[in-house]
Amino acid sequence: MKLHQLRYLAAVVDNGLNITAAARALHTSQPGVSKQIKLLEEELGFEIFEREGRNLTRVTPAGKQVVERALRILDETKNIRRLSEEYRDEKKGSLSIATTHTQARYVLPSVIKRFRQLYPEVKLHLHQGTSEQIADLAADDRVDFAIATGSRDLYPTLALMPCYRWHRDLLVPTGHPLAKLKKPTLKDISRHPVVTYVFSFSGRSSLPALFDKAGLPLDVALTARDADVIKTYVRLGLGVGIVACMAVTEDEDQDLVAIDGSHLFPEHVTWLGVRRGRLLRTYMYDFMRLFAPHLTRKLVDQGLRAPTSERVEEVFAGLSLPRY
Repeated sequence: MKLHQLRYLAAVVDNGLNITAAARALHTSQPGVSKQIKLLEEELGFEIFEREGRNLTRVTPAGKQVVERALRILDETKNIRRLSEEYRDEKKGSLSIATTHTQARYVLPSVIKRFRQLYPEVKLHLHQGTSEQIADLAADDRVDFAIATGSRDLYPTLALMPCYRWHRDLLVPTGHPLAKLKKPTLKDISRHPVVTYVFSFSGRSSLPALFDKAGLPLDVALTARDADVIKTYVRLGLGVGIVACMAVTEDEDQDLVAIDGSHLFPEHVTWLGVRRGRLLRTYMYDFMRLFAPHLTRKLVDQGLRAPTSERVEEVFAGLSLPRY
């Protein structure tokens, strides 16, 4: 059994059992991938995949166990490489982060600025997307950190470490009827169209559910992934903006009226996710401390060693989180 055979196996699974796509991802030939998979099956004495002609149709029950262990072995080989890099030069390397527009635009700039001052030779890669897109990047192990809110079920392989709490605020143009109310109710909002974030595709979104529970209509004029886009259409009079509180800034939003929505909308928790069992470099720990000071190296290591999502939650249970 050879390590490259396990890499070929993982690539085939990652590419939906499409050997041609796996070969393309590995920058090798399709016959070469097929041959190595067949050699691995011959050595093991059982089939990893069921076949129809030349096509792989599904992973056999025994094959699932092989794939699971192969992925763990490949993760450990990456950890060994990271350990080597750490000892060679702890000030150099790369850090890849997948996150939402709100985090990238409003929360991370000050963190990244301080991080760059500490580690000017570490290359940063920032990937923006929806929760589903971030989950895909994390599942493919293409990023070191995922930073998002909610949608925990999308990230079964990550240790999700809580960072801070936040709520939604309302944004309206000057002169809007809601601007005269200090504490508008859901009923007040329901009388107007709203402009807010794209709803989740993976489950019931909290905002429609909130109005539905109250028996109130929710007239959604427009949804967008980007808080700046939402503000643009609020300025055009399309509706009441409902955005994350950290997306409201005094300098940039002087022409809008911001209304605290903490009495209306439930609190959310933003978390930072890392693949469980991952070996982190020193600068990665330092980035986490800059983003969430309570994430000490000791606490992070406890989270990474936890074998299940439930055990990870136990590690961070009772933690007092700051509010944005």
